[in-house]
Amino acid sequence: MPISKGLRTLGLASRAGKVTSGEMMAEKAIRGGKAYLLLLAEDASEATKKRFTDHASYYKVPYLFVSDKETLGRAIGKDYRAMAVVEDEKLAALIKEQLEA
Repeated sequence: MPISKGLRTLGLASRAGKVTSGEMMAEKAIRGGKAYLLLLAEDASEATKKRFTDHASYYKVPYLFVSDKETLGRAIGKDYRAMAVVEDEKLAALIKEQLEA
């Protein structure tokens, strides 16, 4: 399956050090006010999705769902990832725009 333009941009952001992933790091970024976009894998557990969408809503961080853990992980150069957080405002806006197109 080809990777979308938004996920390719996410990969660039990751290589620039502007993306964190994994539950603990994502939660820390959201609570610390460093998160500008939360990306969640569609195949993450329902409990994980609810927990992180609640966090994102509370801290006013936009969030989007992406295809699956494998695709999200591959986009940022890691193994399976249920979530990733973009910590740069302009990159987050660009990725969000590309993924919503």
